[in-house]
Order: sequence, then C-alpha cells, then structure tokens
Amino acid sequence: MAEALLEAKGFSFSSHKAVISAFGQHFAKTGELPSDFHRLLISGFEKRQMGDYLAETFFTIAEVSEMLEKSKQFLMLALDRLAHHF
Repeated sequence: MAEALLEAKGFSFSSHKAVISAFGQHFAKTGELPSDFHRLLISGFEKRQMGDYLAETFFTIAEVSEMLEKSKQFLMLALDRLAHHF
C-alpha cells in the first residue's frame, strides 16, 4: 500500500528501504498521513527481517494483534486516499 500511495504521486522505488524512506519523506514529514504509519512500516520491515533471517523469532500475541490492527487502519486509510486520488 505504501508503494501504491507513492506511485499515485508519481514515485517508484526498487527496494523496501527506499519505499519506507520515501513514505516518510512524502507523507509522514509533510503531515499528509500520520507519522504512526511510517513507524509501522519501519517496525513491520524489521520484524519481517527477523522472521526471515533469524533461526528463532518469537512475537507475542499482543504484538501481533497490535500490528494487525494498525495494519488494518493503514490499509483502510490508504484505500480511501487512493480512491479519492488525494
């Protein structure tokens, strides 16, 4: 969804880190979208990296539930923004 929001503004990036950085620059820092969503992208990417590359990774049910709820909020806001083309 972050990539789709950036593409709607004419931006395209080839790496996850570049997408996260650009999202922060073009949405969070400008106040166009809540900075909480930028932090969510950073945290989600870090957790994904841990899951991919560490032999044992543990997340609590509370951590996963919170991330899922925030992700749903981000998805709904992003879909609304894309539907109204900003």
